[in-house]
Amino acid sequence: MQSIGASGTPRNWELYRTAVVDVRFEDRTVRIAPRPQGTVEGVSPVPDSSDASLHVITAWNPRGRTASDDANARAHRVLLDEVRHRGLTPWPAVGGDPGGTHQEESVAVAGLGDAAARDLGRRFGQDAVFAWTPDAWRILACESGAVSVSGWTASERASA
Repeated sequence: MQSIGASGTPRNWELYRTAVVDVRFEDRTVRIAPRPQGTVEGVSPVPDSSDASLHVITAWNPRGRTASDDANARAHRVLLDEVRHRGLTPWPAVGGDPGGTHQEESVAVAGLGDAAARDLGRRFGQDAVFAWTPDAWRILACESGAVSVSGWTASERASA
C-alpha cells in the first residue's frame, strides 16, 4: 500500500511536484517543467492543439519500491497494451528529477479524463499521474483526491 500523509498526498509528493517530463511525439521531443502557477511558456501540450489534457502515466517501481529492470519493462508493456486497448495513441515519455538522476519510462496519452488516468495509475500501483493542459501542469494523486496545480514551461527539440 502507498504511504499517504494526513493531507492525502503520497510520501514523495514534493518530488512529483518538481519532476520534469520529456514526451516524444512523431517529430519532436518536448520537455515539460513546472513553473509558478499562472505561468505558461512554450509549445502547446497536445499535438492537435485541442484543449484536452495530456496525461503522463508510468508503470515503473509500483508502490514506490524499486523494481528490477525486467519487472519494470514487463509492467510498461502491459501499460502500453492497456492504452492501445482503450483506442488511445501512446507517446513515449520519461519522467524524473530535473537533474536526470532518477528517470522512469512512461507513456503520454490524450483522451483520458482525470478519473480514468488516476484509475490507470492506481492499477499499476502508482502514487500519482501528471496532467498537462494549456493552462496548468497538475499532479493527481491516485489514492486520494489530492491535486497540485502549477504553471509550466515546455521546450521543444528535435527527436533523435
